Amino acid sequence: MSRGTTGRMPRLLALVPYLLARPGIEIGEAARDFGVSPQQLRKDLELLWMCGLPGYGPGDLIDLSFEGDTVSVTYDAGMRRPLRLTGAEATALLVALRALAETPGVVDTEAVQRTIAKIEAAAGAAQPSGVVVGLGVREAAGTAQTRETVQRALREGRALRMRYYTASKDEINDRTVDPMRLLIVQAISYLEAWCRRAEGVRLFRLDRIDRLEVLDEPAAPPAHAEPTDLSEGVYTPRPGQPEAELVLEPDARWVAEYYPCEELAELDGGRLRIRMGYGDESWMVRLVLSLGGGARVAHPPKLADAVRHRAADALARARHLTST
Repeated sequence: MSRGTTGRMPRLLALVPYLLARPGIEIGEAARDFGVSPQQLRKDLELLWMCGLPGYGPGDLIDLSFEGDTVSVTYDAGMRRPLRLTGAEATALLVALRALAETPGVVDTEAVQRTIAKIEAAAGAAQPSGVVVGLGVREAAGTAQTRETVQRALREGRALRMRYYTASKDEINDRTVDPMRLLIVQAISYLEAWCRRAEGVRLFRLDRIDRLEVLDEPAAPPAHAEPTDLSEGVYTPRPGQPEAELVLEPDARWVAEYYPCEELAELDGGRLRIRMGYGDESWMVRLVLSLGGGARVAHPPKLADAVRHRAADALARARHLTST
């Protein structure tokens, strides 16, 4: 990701309150304040025109007024109002901020920590809404220790032996890997390493590592082992791997966060359509059934039939047990 791209999002977020405080400011002056060219600022303002509240129709989007070389915000799409978060939103934001605070290269970690403290304080005062704070999810005890072990191996250039759970195959196995880097993608921590078992570069979620041991032997990824291209996200289906399209109800959306998948579309009622690879059909059937109606198989038909047959068998056994 280019430097210009990474700097644009903070600039866009700052532009609206900046312009609200300076109605009628000259575009050239605003550009100098943000350290960009007037042409770049005009592109940013054009993008803001397409941003706003859900619905994205008239009265929902940010509106700007241009007079000559000046600009003013005529509708702020609610950005003057204090931000209100649901419990799930607050928890997700806290997890992401904690991960950001631990990411090497973050310039102002104190600002991140202050933001975490403010959100925790606000969430703590809103306990009836069900906000859960201060737990660090899995980034607390076990994963924090795993992270420290991985960081040690990277510092010392050592190989690692670990026991790892592969969710798409529902398997636990032992692997020896040569660490390459530690990274965070969408608030989830990963070890990228050369896996000697698979003979390829793999991403390992830290919260799925059961046991971890730093070996005496040096890490030696092959010369041709290159970092994974994550520009399109973590999910990259393997050739020939079966894939399922699932429609998740709101209570089952966590599946898209826990398992590697591609989010295809937001549907009405808070539902989500995803594409998900799997290595074993019986495992995928068990996953769908375990969601208790929270997921529907949209494709392939063969998988949908397997789910129906397994559910019918379970109901038949249940009726038999209750009748005896």
